[in-house]
This record gives sequence, C-alpha cells and structure tokens, in this order.
Amino acid sequence: MEITSKNQIIDYFFSGCKADLKIGVENEKFLFREKDQQRVNYSDIKKVLNLYSEKYKWEKIFENENLIGLKLGGKSITLEPGNQIELSGDKYKNIHGVCSESYDFQSKLNEICKELKLKTIAVGHDPYSQLSDVPNNPKQRYEIMTQEMPKNGKHSLNMMYQTSGTQINIDYSSEEDFKKKFKAISFLIPITIGVFANSAISENKPSGYLSLRSKVWQETARGGLPEIFLEDMDFEKYADFAINFPLLFLKKNNLYTSANGKKFKDFMEGKIENTKNLPNLDDLELHLSTIFTENRLKKYIEIRSLDACEWDCHCAGPAFLIGLIYGNLESTISIINKWKKEDVLNAYIEAPKKGLNTIIDNKKILDWLRIFYNISKNGLEKRKELNKTKRDESIFLNNIKQILDDKKTKADKSLEN
Repeated sequence: MEITSKNQIIDYFFSGCKADLKIGVENEKFLFREKDQQRVNYSDIKKVLNLYSEKYKWEKIFENENLIGLKLGGKSITLEPGNQIELSGDKYKNIHGVCSESYDFQSKLNEICKELKLKTIAVGHDPYSQLSDVPNNPKQRYEIMTQEMPKNGKHSLNMMYQTSGTQINIDYSSEEDFKKKFKAISFLIPITIGVFANSAISENKPSGYLSLRSKVWQETARGGLPEIFLEDMDFEKYADFAINFPLLFLKKNNLYTSANGKKFKDFMEGKIENTKNLPNLDDLELHLSTIFTENRLKKYIEIRSLDACEWDCHCAGPAFLIGLIYGNLESTISIINKWKKEDVLNAYIEAPKKGLNTIIDNKKILDWLRIFYNISKNGLEKRKELNKTKRDESIFLNNIKQILDDKKTKADKSLEN
C-alpha cells in the first residue's frame, strides 16, 4: 500500500489501539575484552552471537552475508553502531515477565562472555574508551548514519558509538488514552533522566555530568524533547510532526541510500530524486524508527530517556513508569498538569548535570521522586500482578527506595567510588 496522505498515517496510529495492554523493554550494554579493557570489535561480537545461537537455539539474522543479530519468537538480539548488544524483549503482561526475561538473557550472556573472556557493563556511557577507539560493524544503515548524523548534532557520533540506554514500550487503548500517556511521559522526562542517571564517568574520569548519555542525546541530530510534545499531542499532530521530519535514509531492495535532507512529505509527494517509488508501510515504520526524540510514537509509545543499568536497578525504571502510567495515570496527570512547560524544558536541560537537585515547579527532583514513588507503588499494588510467591510488581521499586534513603543515584555513587 502506498502512503500518500496524512490520514493513512493517522489510521496507522489508530491501528495501534489495544484492549490488552502489554509492556516491552529494550536494554543495551557494552562488551569489553577482559585482557585489555578494549571494546569488542565485530569479530568478537560475531563469536558472541554464534555461541548464543548454538547454545540457546536462536535463529541468526543476516544482512547480506554479515551476521547482525538473533531472534527467537517475539524477541531479538541486535547490534548498535559500536557493537553495543541490545535485547529487544517480548511483550509481557507485567514487570515480573519483563524482569525474568532480562535476567535470563543476562545470565546466558554472562556464560558466553566468561567462555570468550569478555565482560559486560550496563551504564549509560562508555566509561573507558575514546570515541576514535570504538570499533564499528558492517550494518549498512550505520554507515550512512555515521556520515549524516554529525551534520546536525555535534554529539551524534558519541550517541551512536558510546551510549547505552533502557527503553520501555507501552500500549495505548484509544487516542484519548494516548494523549494522556504521551503528555505524562513527556513531562516526566527530566525526572527519569535525574533519577536513573548512570553515566558520570568518561575516559576514566568524571565527565562533569551525572547522565552524560542524556547530555549527548540532547546534542544529537534528530533527538531532544520537542516543545510540541509538552502540548496536547494527538495522532494528527504526531502525523504532522513525522511528515515534516527529515528522512535519515531510504531503503530499497535491502540497500540504504541517503535522503539528502528530504522530508517524509517529499517522499509522499514523489519529490525524491532517483526514485519513482512512493513510501509504503515499511518506509513509514523505518522513518518513525529514526526519530530519536526522548519518547516517540509507533503503534505503541517508546520511553527512551533512561540510562542503561546493571541488574540491581535494571527493573526499577520499567516498574516505576508502569506504576505511574498503567497503574495510576490520573494521579500522575493531576500533578504534571500543574507544571509549566517552560519549567519542564529548563529542567530537561539541567537534569543531566544536576540530577536529583534539578528544580521543577520550585521543588527538587528528589522531592518529586518521593511523591511519584508513592503514586507508582500504589499503582503497582492496584494492578495486583503477582509472581509465584504472591508478591506484586512493587517489589521492583526497591532501588527507588534506596535512592530516596541515600539521596544518591547510581551516578552519584559511582563518583564517590
């Protein structure tokens, strides 16, 4: 089906409405060689993928003749530009399922890394390597991104090669439900940056930021927090936003080519040089996946503002947000509705450096965290999603409670250490 009108894109977003709301989490991590603390190269990462496939029966994913990932059912393992490894998880009803999946992946990855004398580190920014020392891999899209992205964002290559994050994917039941959730998530972005800051070290010394990853993403092409996201977004407004957003590249017959600054609107109107094709559904989905804002819309909402984290806090971010967005949305909305968007945008800029001391509406993020912790805990308890020992999802908030007790994030503690 060719896409030639905005209404087709609006209909695409409507097709994402679901009665049965699920949760999906994507998490990235760095791999290093134990012998020299160097980031793994493509040869190293192929060994990891081949062993994982052999041991655990995952199907290999190839681009031309290059191994670029694995898949099993609804989940996949893929490579980021600097050979960061990413688990794109399946869809689950609750955080118990999400967390169990992540634990299973990490334990299996640890076995393979031990055999290959590698180690994993889950932090928001590479703490050791200089950008020039980070190896790449042969995925085609990354070659074009490496050329194009720095033109409009000075830290675009740092984003691609030196950052790792945690992404939470949530569903919406209607356009009205989407509007509320998208607004709440957008307003909460400074909170999630400040609370889950975990990238204070770069090149073996303090970076000057608690979340260097967030600072890098703020100065990355196609990224940031657009002011329109803090307004009442609906499917039509997001369709307009996507239509007028520049294309990153075009894909035809499994080959990627530069779009030379053209917008998706130009593609829809047949104004792309060297192609007579109009965009289809695959082109739309590819375009939506190259909008690198802090949150974005596909047939679900992606929350992208959290640093990667080790096992002790990995499940806390998804649990915290599910409690606020799925479990207690109206209570969350009642608070953020009192905030001025100017204050939120200012806090967004300051949060990577100031962390828990960032101010929103005359309160520190630490003080807001106490309020949102209780709202989230109550929301998770109300959901009554129990594990085998009859415990609800609020058990995953222990890391948040620790932050409140210590008044320190993972980044604060890493600086102390």
